[in-house]
Amino acid sequence: MTEDKKEELSEDIEQEEHPVETKEAEDVEKFKKEFSELNDKYLRLYADFENYKRLVAKEKEELIKYSNEEIIKELLSVIDHLELALQHSADNEATTALAEGVEMTLKELRTALEKFGLSNIEAQGMPFNPSVHHAMSQIESEEAEENIVVSEFRKGYMLKDRVLRAALVAVSKKPSQKNQTETKEED
Repeated sequence: MTEDKKEELSEDIEQEEHPVETKEAEDVEKFKKEFSELNDKYLRLYADFENYKRLVAKEKEELIKYSNEEIIKELLSVIDHLELALQHSADNEATTALAEGVEMTLKELRTALEKFGLSNIEAQGMPFNPSVHHAMSQIESEEAEENIVVSEFRKGYMLKDRVLRAALVAVSKKPSQKNQTETKEED
């Protein structure tokens, strides 16, 4: 081979090697970019999965905490009926022994339900709270401050920290100006 041919061949080889090197560099950059995108995707997916696990754990805890809610709701009407029976028997002395039995049964039922987190919502004389009281009526009163529960129609109950049944109440309000002027004119 002549010198000229050798030089041409070496030039051709060098020119062919450069495209390969640039192609390899492009491939490396492409793979780096793909890797970065896949890594970001993985990190987001992992974070989503961790959030999902926390949410499921919280829901499971809530489910366990309030698993007795439906049965306790059903038993509230039993408590209401037993209390009503006690109110009606208070007027009749002939049913005193029966009333004592009903009272003991009611006390045991309340004790059992309290073990599972049931508690009364205090209403009478308390400030009206729409999250635990359901106002059925307003009663004009000069003695009571405004928005104070003056009468309780049905007891309310909480199950742990959740309202199971709101108390049905009557709320005080100040007499209207019209009523006050009528009252003054009558005097």
